[in-house]
Amino acid sequence: MKNKQIPNLETFAAAAELSSFTAAAKALRLSQAAVSQRIAALEMNLGTSLFHRQGGRVLLTDAGRRLHDYTRRILALHREARQEIAHQSIQTTGELSLAASSVPGEHLLPHLLSVLRQRHPQVRVKVSVTDSAAVLRRIERGQAHLGLVGMKGDSSHLDYRCFAFDTLAVIVPSGHVWGRRKQVTLAQLAEQPSIVREAGSGSRRCLEQALGEAGKSLRDLHVALELGSNEAIKEAVLQGLGLAVLSVQAVENELRSGRLHALTIRDVPLRREMFVVWDCRRVLSLPAQMFLDLLEPCKEYCGRP
Repeated sequence: MKNKQIPNLETFAAAAELSSFTAAAKALRLSQAAVSQRIAALEMNLGTSLFHRQGGRVLLTDAGRRLHDYTRRILALHREARQEIAHQSIQTTGELSLAASSVPGEHLLPHLLSVLRQRHPQVRVKVSVTDSAAVLRRIERGQAHLGLVGMKGDSSHLDYRCFAFDTLAVIVPSGHVWGRRKQVTLAQLAEQPSIVREAGSGSRRCLEQALGEAGKSLRDLHVALELGSNEAIKEAVLQGLGLAVLSVQAVENELRSGRLHALTIRDVPLRREMFVVWDCRRVLSLPAQMFLDLLEPCKEYCGRP
């Protein structure tokens, strides 16, 4: 392609990565008409459609996906040439939208964002922290580039990669009768009032799966409260309203200070994987790919559920 096609390729990449001509126009400070014209020029030049238009959203065709792979390489070489020949220092810019459930969002993400800022200070980051089910909905709707969650969903459009592990434990206040114990049985747990996360939470899903493998369910526990955040549950436990099964990362400070105490459940392992998730129908922007590169996989790709 001729050099004059570079702006068209940049526009194409933005539209592909944002799944929207309107969002691409805003990001590139162009009119929407200019974006449409550049995409049309590319399609005419290549003799094929690059996007499926669906209302206000656009998704790449097979030809568009192939072109995006080439586009990323062409634009990377273009930046490299400018840096090498013209001695221009070109910082990676753009916006990265992340969605995370509570444990990875509150306890793993801050360090990752610090590393990203050190390497790519011009990248703007937006983060929403909610439960795992809401994160998966945001990814599938194109409202976030990447998600960090503690469970997998059912959608065939989502890809997952395990990047960390998390351990859950029974949490009680330090003055509880179990305050010096290391382990309890499931039967003993069922006799105590329990506080659980809301449906859609990854930690609740982990507990439900562990109970299911032991031939039990939440109905076998004495559930006294259902709350929508780990912080609210911690305060309820500290107030003596019940015990809870929470990530040890979520109560690390309280365990260290002695305000809370953690126990395991005999023969009921409570360990789960933390996943980074993305929609395989959409291409990842350069900032999203750079963030993904920060996450060292703890094993091979976990694949689709």
